[in-house]
Amino acid sequence: MTTTRPSRGRRRAPSRIERAAGKAAALQKPRVILAGLLLLALTSVMLLDGYLRAEVGGDQRVRTGAGTSEVPDDILDGGPILTFRGGRATTVSVPDKTIALTFDDGPNPTWTPEILEILEKYDVPATFFLVGSMVSRYPDIVKDMVAQGNEVGIHTFTHIDLSYQSDARVDREMEQTQLALAGAAGITTTLFRAPYSSKTDAIDNYSWPVYQRLGEDGYTSVFVDTDSDDWKRPGVSNIIKWATPEDGKGASVLFHDAGGERSQTIAALPTYIEKMKAAGYTFTTVSGVMQAQAAAARETSGQQAGTLPGGETGGAGADGADGADGADGAEGVDGGADGRLQAAHREATGLTLYEGKALVAAVTVAEWTVPTLSVGLAVVGVAVMGRFGMMLILARRHHRKRNRGRFSWGPDVTRPVSVIVPAYNEKECIANTLASLARSTHPIEIIIVDDGSTDGTSEISREAAEALGMTNVRVIRQENAGKPAALNNGVRNASWDIVVMMDGDTVFEPDTVRRLVQPFADPKVGAVAGNAKVGNRDTLIGAWQHIEYVMGFNLDRRMYDLLRCMPTIPGAIGAFRRDAVLEVGGMSEDTLAEDTDITIAMHRAGWNVVYQEHARAWTEAPGSLRQLWSQRYRWSYGTMQALWKHRKSLTDKGPSGRFGRVGMPLVVLFQIVTPVFAPLIDVFTAYSMIFIDFKAALLAWLAVLCVQLVCAAYAFRLDGEKYRYLLMMPLQQLAYRQMMYLVLIHSCVTALTGGRLRWQKLKRTGEVGTPAGVS
Repeated sequence: MTTTRPSRGRRRAPSRIERAAGKAAALQKPRVILAGLLLLALTSVMLLDGYLRAEVGGDQRVRTGAGTSEVPDDILDGGPILTFRGGRATTVSVPDKTIALTFDDGPNPTWTPEILEILEKYDVPATFFLVGSMVSRYPDIVKDMVAQGNEVGIHTFTHIDLSYQSDARVDREMEQTQLALAGAAGITTTLFRAPYSSKTDAIDNYSWPVYQRLGEDGYTSVFVDTDSDDWKRPGVSNIIKWATPEDGKGASVLFHDAGGERSQTIAALPTYIEKMKAAGYTFTTVSGVMQAQAAAARETSGQQAGTLPGGETGGAGADGADGADGADGAEGVDGGADGRLQAAHREATGLTLYEGKALVAAVTVAEWTVPTLSVGLAVVGVAVMGRFGMMLILARRHHRKRNRGRFSWGPDVTRPVSVIVPAYNEKECIANTLASLARSTHPIEIIIVDDGSTDGTSEISREAAEALGMTNVRVIRQENAGKPAALNNGVRNASWDIVVMMDGDTVFEPDTVRRLVQPFADPKVGAVAGNAKVGNRDTLIGAWQHIEYVMGFNLDRRMYDLLRCMPTIPGAIGAFRRDAVLEVGGMSEDTLAEDTDITIAMHRAGWNVVYQEHARAWTEAPGSLRQLWSQRYRWSYGTMQALWKHRKSLTDKGPSGRFGRVGMPLVVLFQIVTPVFAPLIDVFTAYSMIFIDFKAALLAWLAVLCVQLVCAAYAFRLDGEKYRYLLMMPLQQLAYRQMMYLVLIHSCVTALTGGRLRWQKLKRTGEVGTPAGVS
């Protein structure tokens, strides 16, 4: 054994890469936070969309059949308009031969514009009681509605029965609808109609306190005299019949412009308007009714006081109904045409206006984002299922092709090879690594490149080699320069034309090297990927990684091998033609994934890269979530760098173009795009379970899990692994891939900010000993 030491000299200054690494490390925490915030933002958008569609906070009447003992009789027997001016409850009736035409549950993008067109044609105003969630989704319709001179009122935000809700929920439903109106049309309103309400005689002991409380806040509650029952779709003639007041009486008439299929309403409305006009009826808004009542009250009061009709003395007779709760009748009901507001409308200003516009903007984002995500997830879902199917088919084909008796790479490769072990502070593991290599059934020389270790790695290596009686070990020491530099140093010092690269925490089986180098009997083969196995698999994190290695890595490699586009030779076990490595410029420091970088470079240089499933290496996987994060962060970021570096392969010809147009899209789809969407699949599933259909969503999730289990079980069978580890797979799907998502987002942010990282050293325990001790 020989040892090469670097020349003594003054301490070197930090390199450019190391300085950049320090900067990147300082930015790491904000990037992690940003990754979490992105997932939180998408979850919030989904919840907002579900809230708008009444999937969250549902549309339902909680109870019925309550008593009316607490409701004043004059309210139960009164008119359809309930005010609380001055704290006194008063009802207002619609004058004879007058119709206050009202519509509930809108706006709807299909039916409301048609209704507005009919109203404009017949010069008829109406009062629309709008659902706030629908207002925020279709603001332009509301804007047109108000501009046309119609009046709007609140029908809650989610069409929920307020009778049994908390005060906070009631306030929220009203405030959110006001904000939606402010954002859509720049107004707020004083009118309110409760969902599931009808005539005033339906007010009960549960709903009465709600009307009182809203009255104190300045709201006028509106009921109906006549109900068209158009929501039942009884036929056009019945809708017209049921909407006609009896004996020339005035009425607050209810139609619907949303909440279902409304073609019968659209067909009945023109005939109804013509019929009522022919009968001498006039149409007005709710505010118009209140102003007419207030004017009549003032006239009566003026005559009793000996004044001219319409004088301003004696306001008590109006009982607070003069105008729409503060409008004082100053503005008429035809305000839309000449720029004045309806009496029940208030101009939204200040914070209310800006909050309203922000709400509408957020809803717009949700309206576009969720459907887009749904389509994206559907595409990804199909792609993932297709990948599973392709992996199963190609993996089986690969296994049968490589394991049949007649298969051969060519004449046995028996010449010695060089095994390069880059090591940085590997005192816990390096002795086990050397012990495993000492049992090699293939002739080897071992080159340990100590990359500036500070824990005595080189001394431990020398002592272990002497204790094992190994004379084929060389230890080369260099100043800390990173793993690529250590590997290149080893390649330059290699004595043989085939070099095997392994990590300092990895152990080989006795015949690993022999099996690994046999594909080099084919002169077209430039590199070989071995089968990396997790040695410390008895912990939860270790078991998760074991599943990932067997299914996600090795099953993939079988597929990539047949497609001739292997993207990565694992750093734990890989073999290369020395001349091929030198031909492509050696291990590059351009990326953090030097193994992916050189594998792609091999493809582009025209070499075949194959997978040797029987050449197994046992490696120590990260033992904590923090270490796992650090490792996968480097892997995912390095993969992105390598793909970007070799992006020109997309337009190349020959082997390089083959990888660019086959391998690169597969890597992008299944190592970048799919992991980004994977957590959203879980979020959508949880959302569906909670708010839509628990059983259907659970069955869909279990079906996908079963497909994954089948793939994993087949991969375990091919590798001869024990199935008991698959019991960890459901939990892995729930927790592990969320972390991988955050890692990937972290990597994307790092790539966008231009961060660089040095060779990251994970904490090792040395618990992966000789292969014989691994089960």
